Amino acid sequence: MNHNIVSVSGGKDSTATLLLAIERNAENLQAVFCDTGHEHPEVYGYLDYLEVRLGLVIRRVKPDFSEQVIRKRDVVLTKWRAEGVSEQIIERAIVALQPTGNPFLDLCLWKGRFPSTMARFCTEELKRNPMQQQVLFPLLEDHKTEEVWSWQGVRADESTSRSKLPEKDEVRDGLINYRPILTWTAQDVFEFHRKHGVKWNPLYEQGLSRVGCMPCIMCRKDELREIANRWPEEIERVAEWERLVSMASKQGAPSFYGPRVAGGGQSVEMMTHEEAQELLNINRVVDWSMTGRGGKTFDMFARLAPDVGCSSAYGLCDNPVFDQSSITAIQPQKAGEAA
Repeated sequence: MNHNIVSVSGGKDSTATLLLAIERNAENLQAVFCDTGHEHPEVYGYLDYLEVRLGLVIRRVKPDFSEQVIRKRDVVLTKWRAEGVSEQIIERAIVALQPTGNPFLDLCLWKGRFPSTMARFCTEELKRNPMQQQVLFPLLEDHKTEEVWSWQGVRADESTSRSKLPEKDEVRDGLINYRPILTWTAQDVFEFHRKHGVKWNPLYEQGLSRVGCMPCIMCRKDELREIANRWPEEIERVAEWERLVSMASKQGAPSFYGPRVAGGGQSVEMMTHEEAQELLNINRVVDWSMTGRGGKTFDMFARLAPDVGCSSAYGLCDNPVFDQSSITAIQPQKAGEAA
């Protein structure tokens, strides 16, 4: 028995991959969403739409870091104290180190920092591990299973590293990573949505070029500006997370976008907790996103009320998809039919 597992993020590429799996009538198909706890609310609504539109259940999985957060309390009370960390910092950390049930926040409380471009532990801990531990590996352990195909919505033109990936590779006995849209362009992906009459995530018509963490540590300057203008509550949420994670850190100054927001080469170690929080925070980065090229001149138009109309990096506003959800669910191709 073979199993086909499609990783669904709510983005254009993973949705197209799911549509392709349905079109090819993949056997024992499962769609799986790894919930990071750091998603835009629109993503959850879109997943609900896909379930109704496609007539399938999208399984939601997420990691639980409660034990790690609790164990860190013991580390703070023993190791930190043995290292001579001040009682004020220890008490502050103990207050903050309470499991919240939000995977992203609990992960950062445990690590005492946010992910960065140099330490992108978020992908491994929030997506890869839950998928493997909760979905793929249990299937492989079933004696009836012959192969598990992990369908991934990866495209070669997204990055140099992805351009070097093969279309498929066996990562362990019986587990195959499959990237069926590797050679597709972004426009190919959107055209595939149109072909099947399935709407793409509405965030693509609200100024975003990617769908995922809100915001992502790799977020572009213009996208962060769009997020801050359209959804200021998301910035406020991250600012609160910064406050909590800073309390769980020895240095007391983790910023969502890292120390690069500090100017003048100032050292975190030389700052008080309050000074670090004032200088290193997402609101400073949002202010920077409102500047013109070079980051020094304020763009007087950037803080204007956001345009609630359509804004798309892919030119989707002039060519919307025809949603056929009221007509019929997508019908899989029969074996032997041309794709």
